[in-house]
Amino acid sequence: MIESVQAIRYVTPLREGGSLPGIVEADDCGTYVMKFRGAGQGVKVLVAEVVVGELARRIGLRVPELRAILLDPAIGRYEADEEVQDLLTASVGLNLGVDFLPGSFGWDCNYAVDPDEAADILWLDAFTANVDRSWRNPNVLIWHRQLWLIDHGAALYFHHGWTNGLGSPDKFARQPYDARDHLLIEHADGVRDADARLSALIDVEVLTDVLNQVPDEWIDPVPGVAGADAVRRAYVNHLLARLDSDRGWLPGRADR
Repeated sequence: MIESVQAIRYVTPLREGGSLPGIVEADDCGTYVMKFRGAGQGVKVLVAEVVVGELARRIGLRVPELRAILLDPAIGRYEADEEVQDLLTASVGLNLGVDFLPGSFGWDCNYAVDPDEAADILWLDAFTANVDRSWRNPNVLIWHRQLWLIDHGAALYFHHGWTNGLGSPDKFARQPYDARDHLLIEHADGVRDADARLSALIDVEVLTDVLNQVPDEWIDPVPGVAGADAVRRAYVNHLLARLDSDRGWLPGRADR
């Protein structure tokens, strides 16, 4: 499981995000952007954040460090903002912390992107079906003159359909990816080369290790499925099926 820390102070909300993430300080002396389990999207968003973020790290892309942050009920009781207090109260327990990058700033269209790195990012988003990373919602920070990827909760859409069973890995494997609005679509010509490099880095062992980073309490029970480990295996199977497919999901010239 990702490392766990204790929240010691809620600092301020980040009202740019629809789920009202907030800045917190933790007992490891770190400062984090906390994504709350009690937000409207639920814990599946936290699962997607960990899975896609850790996959990004394993293929050499930069993602802020992730932590499971334990939120004590006492913190919510001292919050003056009623909306924030309700969110804190609903989120007692483990939440997701994303390392705060001080001095970072949002995507600048004038920033010169390395073509290989851009193709790698586009490949990752296509592989995990991430519907964000558009001009409307870039989810890229520039920190120390390097790109850092954030906000992957909109990926892995297939898990939102796990109400009666765990869906079909083959269906996800064949699902095309609409990259027309992607921030880095101009680098689509390099995605096939990225696929040759990056797919070799991901196998069942890597995917299993990535899913093992997700805390049990973020994995929603699925009727008829015996426990969190069975759900983890379903994530692995869906991603393996996409990796083993004919790559109909890869962006290309037609998306540009």
